[in-house]
Amino acid sequence: MKIVWRELQGTQRGYYQLLSGLALVILLGMGAVLYTEHHGHIVTGMNNQFVWGLPDVFSMFLMLSAAGALSLALLASVFGKTEFKPVAPLSGVLAIALLIAGLTLLMLDLGRPDRVIVAMLHFNPKSVLAWNLMLYSGFVAFVALYLWTLLEHRMNRYTPWAISFAFIWRVALTTGTGSIYGFQVSRQAFDSALLAPMFIALSLSYGLAVFVLVLMLTCQGNDCPLGDAMMARLARLQVIFIAVGAYFVLVYHLTNLYFTKHYDFERFILFEGGIYSTLFWFGEVLLGSILPLVLLLHPRIGQMRQRIVASTALVVLGGFAQLYVTIIGGQAFPLVLFPGRQVSSSFYDGVVNSYTPSLPEWLLGFAGLAIAGLIVMLALKLFGFLPDRLDDAAFEVSLTTPAVATI
Repeated sequence: MKIVWRELQGTQRGYYQLLSGLALVILLGMGAVLYTEHHGHIVTGMNNQFVWGLPDVFSMFLMLSAAGALSLALLASVFGKTEFKPVAPLSGVLAIALLIAGLTLLMLDLGRPDRVIVAMLHFNPKSVLAWNLMLYSGFVAFVALYLWTLLEHRMNRYTPWAISFAFIWRVALTTGTGSIYGFQVSRQAFDSALLAPMFIALSLSYGLAVFVLVLMLTCQGNDCPLGDAMMARLARLQVIFIAVGAYFVLVYHLTNLYFTKHYDFERFILFEGGIYSTLFWFGEVLLGSILPLVLLLHPRIGQMRQRIVASTALVVLGGFAQLYVTIIGGQAFPLVLFPGRQVSSSFYDGVVNSYTPSLPEWLLGFAGLAIAGLIVMLALKLFGFLPDRLDDAAFEVSLTTPAVATI
């Protein structure tokens, strides 16, 4: 089967209108950055108790989604699922765009983005964040190399090697991202080695949900027929990813309940945490897991595009709820500085911390999403990353015929 990849077509007016909208959101985000840098982090909801705020939730979602968005390329080139070969370039481009957007958001949220070069030149080998500097840059490099070998005829024979390295790096990257929190032994919410595999599992459903939304949007605007068979296969894959992510979340909380030192935190986050308990049960469990599974478990799901859009959107919303509970809720629970001892002072000992995101934080978070969208739109317009057809006939042929790339 010959695959024809082409640039984004669409109407010039609609394309530039969407591009202008994304640029406006990014400008608002930059204004929020300048405002925060000028007045200090006091204008945000962050303080000494909450060193990670709402922009970190957006950033973490983008970075996890980046690793998960590469799943289609991995299935096509590593696991021999040739039906996903036509969308492999889009998978790689989306992975790079999401990671760059997440890192940009993280850098701008630090408060002194001009000093990021200091972290690069003074490497701390005992810092998990320092390890991630290499993991992030290596991921972008290996995915870019994979795209080059995939689209350049002379380099096609090296594609399996490039994607294999990208696969290994993808696992290492998400493990490192989860370890940022898992190595925080001073907090009951984060002191768990299960956070690394849980983040790997969650990244699969987040990334695939974002990929499906982008694929449907680009095919609709590019006059690319998107068949029911492809959508059904993606929906079944999403069911598996949601179930795997929910399993690791369940194991994580059951493990914490088993250990006495984490029991108070689990009681807080599951039942007594107010907004955090509500987001966990209503946002993460109901909207992010149960409802998408109910919507996708239909024998003719490939023909039900509205169900697919609704389920993927719910997975995205549930992902934000999950990360908000994990990151913000984990900091709301008071630190236990002296286990087994009664401590009383005026320095927030035993006090549940409160956090309310400010407008600059919301603007910066949405700017991160806009950066990812802008990168994807420019890449699709300038390079041939979109398949010419994804109808049912092309899908059936791809199941049995090795793919040879042609542009």
